[in-house]
Amino acid sequence: MNPGNEAKSERIDIRTTANVKRVLQEAAAARSKTVTEFVLDVALTEAAEVLAGQRLFLMDEAQWAVFMAALDAPVKAKPRLEALLREPGLFD
Repeated sequence: MNPGNEAKSERIDIRTTANVKRVLQEAAAARSKTVTEFVLDVALTEAAEVLAGQRLFLMDEAQWAVFMAALDAPVKAKPRLEALLREPGLFD
């Protein structure tokens, strides 16, 4: 979804406190954006993440059986992954 390609005909009004407005203005300035651009970018990113977690998966019975078999299959040991996870991370 690219909001830049459509004519802007709808309006969203938001009431907030002076402190919240100031924080949004500072964050927008840090990104060289208007408050409107900043708020829309952040809101659309979050909306995409929310919607991605709620997608509908349609499967016929055979596909469902394969899917369930994969979920029910025993866990396979992955020694290299286990070793990697035991190593200190970049921020440790």
